[in-house]
Amino acid sequence: MAAAATSPADKERFICIYPAYLNNKKTIAEGRRIPIDKAVENPTSTEIQDVCAAVGFNVLLEKNKMYPREWNRDVQYRGRVRIQLKQDDGNPCLPQFPTRKSVMLYAAETIPKLKTRTQKMGGSDQSLQQGEGGKKGKGKKKK
Repeated sequence: MAAAATSPADKERFICIYPAYLNNKKTIAEGRRIPIDKAVENPTSTEIQDVCAAVGFNVLLEKNKMYPREWNRDVQYRGRVRIQLKQDDGNPCLPQFPTRKSVMLYAAETIPKLKTRTQKMGGSDQSLQQGEGGKKGKGKKKK
């Protein structure tokens, strides 16, 4: 019955990171925890998991968890990432990340560099321009 991640000592070493913590579309009151100039546009829990696992953290993704202050219930905003920040003796697992804030800042800095992120950006710019053109055309037809 007792799993490795359910003992009180393990929960202390595993920190939670919700996508809202890194989202530049959120205010501090809505849950952002890093400066807006360092935050990312709509990060997902999967992206946070990818960058943290790549650097060597022990990562656990909880897909069905929601940030309590998140009013939007879409799948895009769901998810929570649990990261083992400290070892049994209380020392950091990775010396370059001593605090939860250092992990959040690293994730926010690295997510825009992901291949999925760079490909999406190129495609979304073109579709936005096409969408604006379509809206102008529709407006002229109505007159």
